[in-house]
Amino acid sequence: MSSSEAPIRRRRRLAAAAPLLALAGCGFQLKGAAELRFGSIALAGFAPRSPLADELSSTLARSVTVLPAPDKADVVLQALVEQRLRRAAAFTASGQVRDIQLRTIFKYSARTPAERELLAPSQIELYREMTFVEAKTLGKEQEEQALYREMQSDIVRQVMLRLSTIRL
Repeated sequence: MSSSEAPIRRRRRLAAAAPLLALAGCGFQLKGAAELRFGSIALAGFAPRSPLADELSSTLARSVTVLPAPDKADVVLQALVEQRLRRAAAFTASGQVRDIQLRTIFKYSARTPAERELLAPSQIELYREMTFVEAKTLGKEQEEQALYREMQSDIVRQVMLRLSTIRL
């Protein structure tokens, strides 16, 4: 190695390390789980065997105790509306469905068992669009279910963030 190659290597190493040093110094931190400031919660108003209630319950169970009885919990999460809607969004020139719009609506509130309002009624409404091909119906049904699961997980994340603002 000649003496002229050493400074070039040093500059390359410094150039490669610069982005890492910048990230370390800027306070960058991965988004963690929402921190809940209460000990127990009960879910009320959900349909029996609701997939949203199941996912909310399992996510909440990582942070707090999920109780079946609302009168024993610190917080009651009340489902007011839980809907999945599907409609044709675009048509071909021959009148066949080309795009489908999927919509999930979740309206909820949070209160204490003594009926003190902790979160005013709020609504989360999510949309996804997918192309529709009549010849690939089975695959499109699976894609639709995957999109609904994705929207449901997004709703759970948003509800968890809202619940993290509650101070008892």
